[in-house]
Parts: sequence; structure tokens; C-alpha cells
Amino acid sequence: MRSLKHYFTLSCSVLLLLSLSMPVLAQGPNVKEEALIGHWTFEKGVELEDLTGHFDDIDFLGAEVKDGKLHIGNNEWATTTGYSGPEIGPEKTLIAWLYLDDLNVTRGAPLAVNKSSGDTFDAIVYAERQPKRWMAGSSFFRRTQDANPGFEEKKTGQLIQMAISYEDDGGNAKIMIYRNGDLIGDYTQGPIVSWVTGDVEAIFGPRAFIGGTAHGWVIARVEDARIYNAVLSEKEINSLVENTLSVQARGKLATVWAAIKAK
Repeated sequence: MRSLKHYFTLSCSVLLLLSLSMPVLAQGPNVKEEALIGHWTFEKGVELEDLTGHFDDIDFLGAEVKDGKLHIGNNEWATTTGYSGPEIGPEKTLIAWLYLDDLNVTRGAPLAVNKSSGDTFDAIVYAERQPKRWMAGSSFFRRTQDANPGFEEKKTGQLIQMAISYEDDGGNAKIMIYRNGDLIGDYTQGPIVSWVTGDVEAIFGPRAFIGGTAHGWVIARVEDARIYNAVLSEKEINSLVENTLSVQARGKLATVWAAIKAK
């Protein structure tokens, strides 16, 4: 009996020590997880993969993945086609976590949704109309206004979360722009658009790829990029954590992407 009691006490002690020593996994917020149609973490083993399985593996066009981050720069970018998921939009949210490494390179985007067959795109664009400021980039500025109050970037090497939501407002796009969870711009300007299966690509680096030409560059390291087929609220955007989500990867068991690498 004493041996059994001793074993039970020892087992409980071991479990307690393990629970204290193990890192606390940030729980995947599961915010509109059913609407997540593109997700890239660039982690080891899934460097090329969209974890939702909707896009083909990424093609590197000068860009590269190091230490779980996509490194993009001047004429160094990446793209993925072969989208097989539901129609994208008209309501959606684009999100990217990134480190800017040069504040003076302009007109690029850490994440863009681009039509393969023509000039139609929406993108998280850096420094196209205003130096060192973000905007919702779009073809011929159809869905673009300068963000008010906006935000001027002054430092490199800091982790930034950028998010832009697009809501259908009677056929026009109601656009909300967030930096690190804070609203820095909102307006309504249309028309709102959709992208259909087989005629869409995700782009990392340029704001658009039209007629064989990439437009604009941003020098940055992308930590995590996502496309949600729904409007995320400010509260939902604030609850998201980079590289953290319960997802069903292609041919893999459901995995929680926790903050597993040193920043």
C-alpha cells in the first residue's frame, strides 16, 4: 500500500513538473476558422504549403525561406496559383505579420490577391501613395483611399501585424485597415469584387502581377500570411496570434501552430 501511495505521489509530482516546464501553447483562437482559405507560416517542413490545402505550393521567384520567415525584396518575390477553394470574396480579410527591413522601398505588398487573367487585385500595400504608410491597394485605386489617420513607419526590424477587411456595402467595398490591431483607416469605396477558382493567385512581394510584370517591391520578412473569406472584426483581429491556429494540413493530422521559434 505504501508503495502504491509512493508511486501515485511520484507520478503526480512528475506531471506537475512537466506542466510547469512545458511552454504554454497559445491556443488557436479559431476565429472564423471555417472561413480561413489561405494560410502560410513558412515553418520547417511546410515552407511551401498553404496549410488549408487550397493553393498549390509556393513558387519562389528570388525570395527564400529562412528561420521560418519568407524573405522578400527588390525583385525577390513569391507566388502561388492553382487555387481550388471556394470563390474568394466579395467579403474577405487579408492579414500578414512581417518585419520591415527597409523603409524606403515602395509600392509592394507582403500579401496580395491577384486575378490571373487580368488587372484585378487587392493588396496590403506599403508606401505607394504616401511614403512609409500603408494602404489598401487595388487596381486603378478603385478601392483605395489614403488611410486616415494612417501610420508612418519609422523603425525596421519590428514585428508588425497588418490586416485589411473588405465588407460588401451595397456593392461597394467598406474597407477597414488595422496595424497591430489598431484601426488606422476606414472608408467605403467600390466596387467590391470576387475571385473565382482557377483565376486567382496569392502574391508575396509585389502588389500585383499583370501581363507578366510584377509591380512594386517591399523588403521584408513575412512571418505569417492569411486570407479569410469573411470580415474579421477589430476584436477578432486582436485575438489572432502569428503561427498559431488549429488547422488540417494536407495529409497531416490537425496541428496547433504555436509560437515555436525564437523571435
